[in-house]
Amino acid sequence: MPRISRRQFGKSAIASAAAVMTAGVLPEFVWSQTPSSGLAFPKGMLWGCATAAYQIEGAAAEDGRGPSVWDTFSHTPGKTHDGDTGDVADDSYHRYKEDIQLLKALGVSTYRFSISWSRVFPNGTGSLNPKGLDYYNRVVDELLANGITPYITLFHWDLPQALPGGWQNRDTSKAFGDYAAFIGKHLSDRVKHFMTTNEFVCFTDLGYRDGRFAPGLKLADGPANQVRHHGILAHGLGVQALRANTPSGTQIGLAENANVFVPVMETEEHIKAAQRATRIGNAPFLTTLMEGKYPEEYLRHEDANAPKVEPGDMEAIGSKLDFVGLNIYTPSYVRADNSPLGFAVEPAPTSYPHMASPWIQIAPECLYWGVRNVVDLWKIPAIYITENGCSSDDVPNTAGHIEDTDRVMYLRNHLTHLHRAATEGYPVKGYFLWSLLDNFEWADGYSKRFGIHYVDFKTLTRTPKQSAEYYRQMIAENAVV
Repeated sequence: MPRISRRQFGKSAIASAAAVMTAGVLPEFVWSQTPSSGLAFPKGMLWGCATAAYQIEGAAAEDGRGPSVWDTFSHTPGKTHDGDTGDVADDSYHRYKEDIQLLKALGVSTYRFSISWSRVFPNGTGSLNPKGLDYYNRVVDELLANGITPYITLFHWDLPQALPGGWQNRDTSKAFGDYAAFIGKHLSDRVKHFMTTNEFVCFTDLGYRDGRFAPGLKLADGPANQVRHHGILAHGLGVQALRANTPSGTQIGLAENANVFVPVMETEEHIKAAQRATRIGNAPFLTTLMEGKYPEEYLRHEDANAPKVEPGDMEAIGSKLDFVGLNIYTPSYVRADNSPLGFAVEPAPTSYPHMASPWIQIAPECLYWGVRNVVDLWKIPAIYITENGCSSDDVPNTAGHIEDTDRVMYLRNHLTHLHRAATEGYPVKGYFLWSLLDNFEWADGYSKRFGIHYVDFKTLTRTPKQSAEYYRQMIAENAVV
């Protein structure tokens, strides 16, 4: 495709604007005419999309699947937006081949998806549901047949309802280890990358401390901290089980939404403050995994409410990882100060810009600092961005196009900062955009759209948005465009 000059581009833009005023609709963008920015990623960079089982599969009561805590929670009045549930979601259980063709059309090389634990083991332990395992075998085979490498997350919040006490019960951690061993044994002949858990804070704190997510409990600090411990123990036991039940060379990690701290300015004192904040601000989860022990600052702060640790726990929790996946959407800004911790978090002013979900404040440098801080702290050998994306108020225009220019803006700016991390030598191996499809957005139900494909939840028709075209072109060039 020949490059166009600035003058030719100006003439084209004027003509396009005239056409808009005449026709009253936006023209369809031709991304292949956009000149490359020159911000090329290193060769071998892996591009993909990410989804989660409960958010897309549907078929909640089909083929022997048992209920999860999210089935129970979403069917409890007042817990989700408009009482929305994942009963049907995107119906990807029946339409997975169609969804894999969407992936293929984007040109991705990888796909991160999760397994519904209760689809494979309806009670969490005990009897296998063969139809559940068969489904994931079909998904893996279809991905491979289309040249797409599967990355599997074992647990993305949909805990089997039948497990007594949920994450309050230490036995749930052991059950997860058994489940991880089974999946590793049966899928690792074709799957070479596994993630144990997704976002500890969302299934521990939000589920058992704040009550906003399943199972909707509000425990006191001590019991809530024990839930946290059982969550990271499950990860550790899962790593050990996968190591014992997969071939040598299988890559094992996790997907964690570590708190990202950005220095208010790039001076030495503020950069060091952001690094200190990263370590302390992720104390109960990523810091403990990386260091194999709870930080003293965390134990002092929690005092009598600190979790009870049994022999062997920390050895499992600190199991060596091949990679760390970071789910990054937005950061906190920090500055150096004279407090004992050496940093202070800057509150966001009310005027601070955000996406359709108010918690996603626009701060694209979070992708750079999210990577840099954890690698500098813990010398992690490989990093994947396992989620990054945003919600948008997506509405088809009169021509049926979804012009989500705000999402394109979000992606372009974030990927520019990821490019900085990669070109500075930080070990960024891949990027998974969240998400392939609009889907069931947990407590927000279907009110927030994160997909680069629009889903009509009445007909379940999928339509690529402008952001899908942007991502396709970016993948083709392996560069920010």
